[in-house]
Amino acid sequence: MLHWREFLLPYEAAVEELKNKLKAIRNECRKTNEYSPIEFVVGRVKQVPSIIEKAQKLGLGEDEIHKIDDIAGIRIICQFEDDIYEIVKMLRAREGLDMEIVLEKDYIREVKDSGYRSYHMIVRYPVYTLKGVKLVLLEIQIRTMAMNFWATVEHSLRYKYKEALPENIAQRLKNTAQAVNQIDTEMQAIRDEIMSAQQLFMHKSNTVSQILNDINILEKMGEHEAAARFRSAFGMMHYEQEGEMDLGLEELAEKTREAVVIKNKTITEKMGDQGQSWPDEETEEAGPETAQAAQ
Repeated sequence: MLHWREFLLPYEAAVEELKNKLKAIRNECRKTNEYSPIEFVVGRVKQVPSIIEKAQKLGLGEDEIHKIDDIAGIRIICQFEDDIYEIVKMLRAREGLDMEIVLEKDYIREVKDSGYRSYHMIVRYPVYTLKGVKLVLLEIQIRTMAMNFWATVEHSLRYKYKEALPENIAQRLKNTAQAVNQIDTEMQAIRDEIMSAQQLFMHKSNTVSQILNDINILEKMGEHEAAARFRSAFGMMHYEQEGEMDLGLEELAEKTREAVVIKNKTITEKMGDQGQSWPDEETEEAGPETAQAAQ
């Protein structure tokens, strides 16, 4: 007879270990101000009656129960659909280190008939026990918060029916799954638009900084007329349309940079004609006597 308490210990250890590892990645991202695709992580080990029921459905004997691949389960929740595939990359990178990926199922690109969407991975995970290393199968589900909401409610409703859902109810659930998918798609589109706007703002800010810096350099080089002309052109851009301003900034940045490069080249050529050069480190750092001797 199977001793369930002892049998489930490695599964419980696997869930706790993997949860902690994934949470550590999330916490590291937050502490270093990096974006974390992991929002939160939960885990569970199936109850004994559920394991027995599944074994009977699969036609497995007591000595084959270890073949069930979802006795232990981890669920990783993220905000956006793109995050799911970033997490998949993270897990694939651990292949051969602390887990072996046995199977992957993408129910996002190949949605189930019920409307269910999620990404599943079956991994073989090593657990160190008093009796040595125990390899256990563990299922990892990766979902957005919207996917998780639908799947949780849908599972609850199906459990209450105990049997197949009436066709009209199943269709309504499928319709809600499509609505949830639209929410995921729209939220990601909004996120991408915001990020694009932030990147554009940063690029424009850097371009403005470069222009003003080049103008200051030109003034220090004695190119007052060119600096005044560029400063006037920059000031006039505030009265232009946004799109025209973006184009004008890029052109002005090229011109100010070109002016600085040309002036630098002219100064370098003049210094070369006059036989001047920058002092080398040895002469510059030497004392008065050593410098005189070097001359």
